Amino acid sequence: MDLADVTSRGVTAMTASLTSSGVGTILPPTIVMSETPQRPSALDPKPGRRAVLKLAAGIGLALPMAGRAGAQDDARRRARPQPNDRLVFAATDRKGQLITLADLPAGGPPLIAYPMDPAAKVIRDDSRLNQILVVRLDPSRLNAETRERAADGIVAYSAVCTHTGCDSWDWQPASSSIKCPCHFSEFDLKEGARVLNGPAPRRLPALPLKAVDGAPVVAGGFVGRPGFETGGG
Repeated sequence: MDLADVTSRGVTAMTASLTSSGVGTILPPTIVMSETPQRPSALDPKPGRRAVLKLAAGIGLALPMAGRAGAQDDARRRARPQPNDRLVFAATDRKGQLITLADLPAGGPPLIAYPMDPAAKVIRDDSRLNQILVVRLDPSRLNAETRERAADGIVAYSAVCTHTGCDSWDWQPASSSIKCPCHFSEFDLKEGARVLNGPAPRRLPALPLKAVDGAPVVAGGFVGRPGFETGGG
């Protein structure tokens, strides 16, 4: 006899005894069997963990993008002057500020500038061969070729000597020329920066300009290769 049979007979006997004693009909107790327990399911990650995972995924996406943006900025900084670049001060307490026509008085002295990408606001200062010498001269004293590349008498040239690459200059206003103090090469800025004296093998590359909104703006690339005998490019 199994346990279920014993239980059933005991309940029946107890019910009969109680009924005969006048208690009334007693229903057998109902045994409620619980459903088969469910296996615990895998819980979703906790909110904190989800946030960490999302943050990690975001960082994983952002890092390559930041790397690409940084590489693009580096490429812009190394690039030679491009059409529509603005000119900014290369040094002094105004370094990085936009050069305007008012900053260039007639007859000089020259300023040293760097080109700046006007859209990205990236200054192309990662190569010293991007240094530009800018000066305003009397337009009537410019030869035809130089006048064609000038903007309101403002001319621009590479600021790196074509001899050994010096970039410091002595301004000679009477002749509108500059002299390199390293080996005394002289360049005539009225006539396309041709070599007047000294060991420099060639003229300074010219940079065409135009005037836009009261500022000198690059109108084209260097005419010639900026650099010197053993460098540049």
